[in-house]
Amino acid sequence: MHIEPFKIAVPDEAIDDLRRRLRDTRWPPMTPSESWKQGIDIAWLRELVQYWTDTFDWRAAERELNRQPQFIADVNGQRVHFVHRRGVGPKPYPVIITHGWPGSFFEFHALTEMLCDPASFGADPADSFDVIVPSLPGFAFSAAPAQPGTSAFQVADIWAALMQGLGYERFGAQGGDLGSAVSVALALRHRRHVDGIHLNFLPGSYEPSVDSANAPMNAAEQDFVRARSEWVALEGAYAHMHSTKPQTLAASLNDSPVGLAAWICEKFRAWSDCDGDVERSFSKDELLTNLSLYWHTQSIGTAVQMYYENRLQPMRFAAGQRVLPPVGYARFPKELSRPPREWLERVFDVAQWTEMPRGGHFAAMEEPELLAVEMRTFFRRFR
Repeated sequence: MHIEPFKIAVPDEAIDDLRRRLRDTRWPPMTPSESWKQGIDIAWLRELVQYWTDTFDWRAAERELNRQPQFIADVNGQRVHFVHRRGVGPKPYPVIITHGWPGSFFEFHALTEMLCDPASFGADPADSFDVIVPSLPGFAFSAAPAQPGTSAFQVADIWAALMQGLGYERFGAQGGDLGSAVSVALALRHRRHVDGIHLNFLPGSYEPSVDSANAPMNAAEQDFVRARSEWVALEGAYAHMHSTKPQTLAASLNDSPVGLAAWICEKFRAWSDCDGDVERSFSKDELLTNLSLYWHTQSIGTAVQMYYENRLQPMRFAAGQRVLPPVGYARFPKELSRPPREWLERVFDVAQWTEMPRGGHFAAMEEPELLAVEMRTFFRRFR
């Protein structure tokens, strides 16, 4: 497997072009509405765009991102960008962490530090990790798949080959959002190499087989299924668009940085533990670093394509089918999907279940300290 070092270096012309587009925005006329009731709040968006245009320093963000050792690997013909940070401790344990949408590898910037060098944060150096954070195919600096058909299952195959190419015969996996589906697929298809997986989200297409006669859903499961359906009806339009007409959406969002900001930032507010104030959970610089990665790599269209592929290859489990490596689950209070333990136990061996005190969908960004402690505890059993 060919691997080469990588540094982010966006051309000056691309930064200038972005500022020009931001200044030339044609803002939409709006009918009166309660703030955030019908999607993005235009007043807040105007403020963010002004900051993006005049204040945000991409070069500073770029330098910070480049502090993490990054690489490009050719994995069976797929170009994969990844962070590979070696742990500081007597025997670091390897873990591959997968992001989702609308995030990126940047989500794990703070968490990586805490996992790799726990002693610097007052924790036991024996709990150190070698951390591998790839960019999903079609996200950021990972090439889009050359052919259709790359769902979470195929990404898991790429990740398994990447880890073995890096010299890790056995490892753990962690993920949320799309990354949870990849982590589950790793455990399902590569259990000879995967010790266990830790999740802070259940894959959206996860559906166990329910024996209504012998093991019917209990009240907690029924409430969860009902709440999930209600959420999909009121909040799931983005996912339906991603999974059915991603190229139509890409034509708009790849051309308009303000459209891209609206599409992504509304989710950071709606899905985080911020009580309606998105900047309570994320600074403008954090939001714009993530946004700029999508913009400068022109990856929004190829990124949402994974929803389309996952719809065609959903994570359905037949009667009696089990995921054998143990699972840890951190249930954050403001996560958009909060399944009961029994729903997971129909398929998984749930070795660790934690009701988290705070945090939402972007756990690694919102509460990196909490997630680091949770991961140290879960993966300790495999050291």
